[in-house]
Amino acid sequence: MGILLKVAYDGTNYAGWQIQKNDITVHGVLHDAIKQILNGSDFSLLGASRTDAGVHALGQCVHLMPENLNIPVERLPYALNSVLPKDIAVLDSKIVSDDFHPIRDAISKTYIYKIWNKAYRNPLLHNYSAHISKGLDVELMQESCIHFVGKHDFAAFCATGSSVKTTVREIFSLKISNSNGLIEIFVNGNGFLYNMVRIIAGTLVEVGLGKINPNTIPAIIASCDRNKAGRTMPPQGLTLIEVEYNKPENGRQMPPIRSFDFL
Repeated sequence: MGILLKVAYDGTNYAGWQIQKNDITVHGVLHDAIKQILNGSDFSLLGASRTDAGVHALGQCVHLMPENLNIPVERLPYALNSVLPKDIAVLDSKIVSDDFHPIRDAISKTYIYKIWNKAYRNPLLHNYSAHISKGLDVELMQESCIHFVGKHDFAAFCATGSSVKTTVREIFSLKISNSNGLIEIFVNGNGFLYNMVRIIAGTLVEVGLGKINPNTIPAIIASCDRNKAGRTMPPQGLTLIEVEYNKPENGRQMPPIRSFDFL
């Protein structure tokens, strides 16, 4: 029996999602909590996205395969939240088919990147946004979004160290909002390369600062040259807010996680 968990976390104090020997990670802490609840029974655990150190999530999806389950599936969030630290929470749990895979079955993921665009930093947003003190031309950034939408080779927006078979990805939508200096970049696509969203955000920042002409973005994408794209924005501004699946689970479509459900 497989179980799909919806997990939210503040990534500030963690070395990312993926379990590591010498660092505290979200995967590691969640693994220990599940082990405690299952009284040491064997299980496997796989997340839909390997978020980096400092990156947050409202909609991480985690596939749990327990050898034995001694509590009802619907009670798992209550049990796990009673032993998890305050910066990690399980929001939902449900049974999925035996052949379900949290990565392969995902049809889209949505991330948000937040920028505080005021002269002085905001201490309440310090761990949840990047601070750009110089004024950004948000309208120009918004006009630039269209160039990223579609299926492209995004090698120019992939950090070194990635071992993926292909750097081709499809972005379904890219939108930017601005509310009194809090700029939010929403990007939805079928998958993302290592640091891809942070580099796209950095490129849009360069546009907003007048350092990159929006009309050159297609050429930057076509170049597949990382040096031609913008900076890699810091991790704390990034949050995974949604993973959507195409497989009906137990005869019904898994409801997507939306940012406004939790904010």
